[in-house]
Parts: sequence; structure tokens; C-alpha cells
Amino acid sequence: MDISLIIPAYNEEDRILKTLREYDTCLKKSKLSYEILVITDGVKDNTAKIVRNFSLDRKTIILHEFPNRLGKGGAIIMGFGLSKGKFMGFVDADASVSPEDFLKMIHLLDKYDCVIASRRTKNSVVLSRPCFKRRIASSLFNVFVNLIFFLGIHDTQCGAKVMKKEVLSGINLMTPGFSFDVELLWKIKKRGYSIKEFGVIWKFGEGSSFSLKFAPEMFISLMKARLNRME
Repeated sequence: MDISLIIPAYNEEDRILKTLREYDTCLKKSKLSYEILVITDGVKDNTAKIVRNFSLDRKTIILHEFPNRLGKGGAIIMGFGLSKGKFMGFVDADASVSPEDFLKMIHLLDKYDCVIASRRTKNSVVLSRPCFKRRIASSLFNVFVNLIFFLGIHDTQCGAKVMKKEVLSGINLMTPGFSFDVELLWKIKKRGYSIKEFGVIWKFGEGSSFSLKFAPEMFISLMKARLNRME
């Protein structure tokens, strides 16, 4: 298996089908062997039903349902444990990063250990933006992250990342929420692996489950991860 793609999907009935179609079509054309793992957790809508019906005649798409809320990070961690590919990645259910850009990121794994999508690098293009408050919060969050974790990364939160399977070996990931990406990148970098930011064409996904109300929780979970030395 070449690539395992994880898509955490919490109440994504309005967007998940389009995303699955686009990624399945693109990966199929690439001639890579792949699996798309959709992780639903505590959903209250028809997300799981839509994925189940779409996957009936597609062995490449696998649904894993969890009755309790795991959070974005928790769902991805579960996906990592279920994945079979030599490359492992995840994307948001809103397809804010196109499958074509994700495929380019996979090909960069010939040179790097981990490749992450970015909205803040030289070659990135932002087609639509979230509200002003959310952009300010994102910028402040990025400053905080780099002050505390010394990552030197312009955009930790863009919704697409892919890495070699061995990069995750022995890493103990503990952050269940939206700040999961920071802990992941911090622990990858601490182990000496290379991380490449790849400028993507990005569009804001309306209806995102992220809210600014999660900001205090994100800061607290990041400080806990920073103070905890466990790998």
C-alpha cells in the first residue's frame, strides 16, 4: 500500500461526498495504491451513512465509526493506528486543499520526511478567506506556536499533511483537538526529521466545525504537550 489518507469527519454530511469523489478520482488516476480512511466520531447527522453508501462499490474507501467524540486530533491518531500505507497523510473534510496539490505533496516525500500544506509560503494562493477575527486569531496563534515550540513553520494549521510511516514510529501523540498539528510537527522535528512547507491553492471551507471558542482549549492543550516530555 503506497498511501493511507485519513479524513476526520464530524458532522460533514454537506461536504464529505464531494471531497471523497475528488480525492478518490485523483488518487486513482495517479496509479498509486491507496486507501482513504474516513473517521467519524460521535456524529449527529448522516455523514457515516453517506460514506457507507459511497464505499459500497469502492474498496479504496473505508469507514471507521466511533460512537464518542474524539476531536480532530483523536480521530487522526485513530486513523494512524488503522493505516497500512508506507506514506500516511490527512486532509480536512472540506477539501480546502485540492487532491492535485495533495498528490504533489506525496511526490515530495522522495526528498523530505514530512510535507505540509501552507497558506503562507511564497507560492501559496488563497482564493477565499475566513472572517477578519479568525485571520487575526490564526496569526496570533502562529506567533505563539513559534515562540513556544521554535518550529520555524509559517503555517502549522493548514488542513493537509503527509509523511513517511517511519516518522510516526514511537511517537506518543496526546492532543485530541485542533492543536494536534502542532504537537505532531514538534515531535517530528525533535526527532530530526525534515519538514517541507508546500504552498497550495487554498480556499476557505464554509461550515467548518472549528470555532474561536476553542482557542483557550488549544492554548492549554499545547502547553500541556510542551511541558510533557513523553515521546
